[in-house]
Amino acid sequence: MTNLMDGFQRDISYRIGRHGDGRLLLSATMRDRYHDIVLEVLVLEDTLVIDGITAEFRRCPTGECRFATLRLQQLAGTTIGKGLNRRIMEALGGESGCGNLRNLLLGLLPLAMNLKAAEGFEDEEAMMDNIREQLRGTCAGYPRRSDGGAERA
Repeated sequence: MTNLMDGFQRDISYRIGRHGDGRLLLSATMRDRYHDIVLEVLVLEDTLVIDGITAEFRRCPTGECRFATLRLQQLAGTTIGKGLNRRIMEALGGESGCGNLRNLLLGLLPLAMNLKAAEGFEDEEAMMDNIREQLRGTCAGYPRRSDGGAERA
C-alpha cells in the first residue's frame, strides 16, 4: 500500500518589486499536490499601507476554499508593521478563513519592510547596517540589545 504523503512537496515563492506608480507589488505562490494559489498585494511604498489584495485558487481541495479570498479585503488599509500578525489572524482565522493564505501573508508582507530599509543603497554593507537598524527588535536576528548579542535560554 502506498502512503499518499510519501514524497509530498510544497513550493512557496515570494516576489517583490515596484509597480511603477508609488506602489510595491508583492506576490506569493504556493503549489503542491492539492493547491495552486497565487496571492498579490499592492502596498503604498511610502507608508507600507496595503492598497489592494487578491488571491486566486487555481487548484484547491474543495470549492469552498475560494470563499476565503473574500476575507482578504479586511486587510486593505492595514499598515505593514506592528500588529500585522494580529490583523492577519483576525481577517483569515477561524472556519471561514484559510491557514494557507495566512502563512503566505506572514512570509510575504514583512519583505516590504526589508525592501524599504534597503532602498537607496548601492553599498551592500551600508544597506545591511540600515536593515539591521530598521528591523532592530523585530526578531532574534535583529535584537534590541546594542551589543548585537541575543540572550540565550
